[in-house]
Amino acid sequence: MPTARPTNTPSSNSVGIRLLSLLFFILYNLIGIIHSLLSLAVAPLQSFEQRYWFVNLWSRATMWLLQHLNGVKIEVEGLEHLPKDRPLVVMCNHQSQWETFYLQLLISPQATILKRELLWVPFFGWALALLKPIAIDRSKGSQALKTLLRVGQQRLEDGISVVIYPEGTRQPAGTIGHFNVGGAMLAARAGIEVLPIAHNSGDCWPSRSLLRLPGTIRLRIGEPLAVAGKSPKQITAEAKTWIQQHYPGTLR
Repeated sequence: MPTARPTNTPSSNSVGIRLLSLLFFILYNLIGIIHSLLSLAVAPLQSFEQRYWFVNLWSRATMWLLQHLNGVKIEVEGLEHLPKDRPLVVMCNHQSQWETFYLQLLISPQATILKRELLWVPFFGWALALLKPIAIDRSKGSQALKTLLRVGQQRLEDGISVVIYPEGTRQPAGTIGHFNVGGAMLAARAGIEVLPIAHNSGDCWPSRSLLRLPGTIRLRIGEPLAVAGKSPKQITAEAKTWIQQHYPGTLR
């Protein structure tokens, strides 16, 4: 059940935290640019597994900076629910960039469903394209869904888990938005279980903010949800309910 979400103290807006947040932003981007170029350079010499590990060294560096520079701790519950022998469709709430990094390390390998514009971002998008993401054009509703189902099925057949953020866009801390049914449709069609994940990353990495606030990001992993005999709407509702009930904070 949800626990009380800690309220940031006045020190959260101190000059020190703002300066450390700015330093994180500079180092995070500098490391990202250099590492993206290196990833592109060595990619032709690597297998997909090697490429996935190498690209995500930036993810590891980002987590290190958050902990040692910004005082952000990470607690994970439910690691026993992560199967090692089969791919899953992962549904996770979306509050910041943090989960897009951390889930790359937690569930490996994976293919993330994302808007295709992200692949056009200089440096970062180029490296991201090396990880076989499922890029969709949100402006083309039915075509985007077809792409999700077709490419998602291919990734699952290749033993690669598919990660989707059903809200589609980042939400403020303490908020769970509307869930789209695309991920549930993929799971139902492929007969693949859904792994629900809930977290409170927005408490430390607020949406659309440069601030990185000290505190603890708690991530909870649920038992895989069966999809047999269920409609996409039922699967979506079940996943959303689990995330709401196990959200590690207070929902507004």
